[in-house]
Amino acid sequence: MNVHDAVAKRTWELLKERNITQYRLSKLSGVTHGGLDALLNGSNKNVTLGTVYRLARGFGMTFHEFIDDDVFRRSDLEID
Repeated sequence: MNVHDAVAKRTWELLKERNITQYRLSKLSGVTHGGLDALLNGSNKNVTLGTVYRLARGFGMTFHEFIDDDVFRRSDLEID
């Protein structure tokens, strides 16, 4: 699993957990709906730190809370 996949997985989990639609997260975070869709469906493999910050804010959490998840602690997490 790479960082992009980890961000997408964490985002999907939070969307389900908080019962938020992709459209609503887009509005809350400032990440375009198309950009969010590309991130979540895997067609865009270049997630930026700024995007992660925006997603975290959209969920009403800090960056640290967003990445404080087992998906980011995996020993096989590829950072390239």
